[in-house]
Amino acid sequence: MGTTKTEIFNEQQNRLASVLKALAHPARIAILQYIVKQNSCICNDLVDELGLAQATISQHLKELKNIEIIKGNIEGTSICYCIDSQKWNQIKFELDLFLKEVEIPSNCC
Repeated sequence: MGTTKTEIFNEQQNRLASVLKALAHPARIAILQYIVKQNSCICNDLVDELGLAQATISQHLKELKNIEIIKGNIEGTSICYCIDSQKWNQIKFELDLFLKEVEIPSNCC
């Protein structure tokens, strides 16, 4: 697969694409839904909830942390994750802008 020429796109396009790429996995959506529902969680809770291996959960958490949508606090030997509300709201705002700026004609094929 070829390399992505990110330099030909603006900052907003690259940022939104990175976020959507990170969110484009059902396990990550399930992780976010669980964290929102619980208001925080520990990785082992996710293993029990989703039925995925701890290493797999950790990899998905890493991807979500890379886009800064979650943050973690060390509690003893565990890390408790929560949604970064500022980043969450920024993503909502940018996605909303993107969806609103394109008017789809009603007579499209």
